[in-house]
Amino acid sequence: MKYFITILCIAMTAFSCKKEKAVSLFNGQDLSGWHVDVPEMDTIPNTINPFIIRTGMLVSLGTPRGHLITDDVYKDYRLEVEYRFAGEPGNCGVLVHASTPRALYKMFPKSLEVQMQHEDAGDFWVIVEDIEVDNMVERRGPKEEWGITEGKKRRIINLTDGSEKPLGEWNTMIIECLKDEIKVWVNGDLVNHGFNATVTSGQIAIQAEGSEVEFRKIDISSIDAISK
Repeated sequence: MKYFITILCIAMTAFSCKKEKAVSLFNGQDLSGWHVDVPEMDTIPNTINPFIIRTGMLVSLGTPRGHLITDDVYKDYRLEVEYRFAGEPGNCGVLVHASTPRALYKMFPKSLEVQMQHEDAGDFWVIVEDIEVDNMVERRGPKEEWGITEGKKRRIINLTDGSEKPLGEWNTMIIECLKDEIKVWVNGDLVNHGFNATVTSGQIAIQAEGSEVEFRKIDISSIDAISK
């Protein structure tokens, strides 16, 4: 009987983990739980904060360039982000497993970027960390040119074309991070799958990188298995 109860408890615990309710990282009112790292704000008086709240949405204005970073550190999670370009299409990204600030080009925190740039959503960019994928040479270029710092091939091209919605429509990006593995979906399409990451936990960051982007959902939940 004791054995049966133990097995039942383990099963119930596992079930509850998989069914854990998502929590929003954004309250729709202010930037509580986040902090801004924008280099220009250090030295140029009256520099605007590029991260604002507008009609209940988090908005990255795109400039001045920098990052909005969670105060907390996360691991083993599923992140669901709903976003759209508010005007001209361009560049943005979600950084996972972020740590040391301004580690690359005196701007980007040490991290792994999941690209949101228009028509390239789902690319990986390695930022003083690294990750592997299948068909690495085909998707990253000649091995002797790979690297994780300035001047190296840091981009790992995604698996699909045409996964993004037409401009002005909302995209859903799902990022699952478990141990040293990362999987990314855009609008239901599996667009990237990395493994053997050099980091397994860290902060989460949103970029201001040239284009205005609206976010209406940034939800996180714990996972104990990667989705198929």
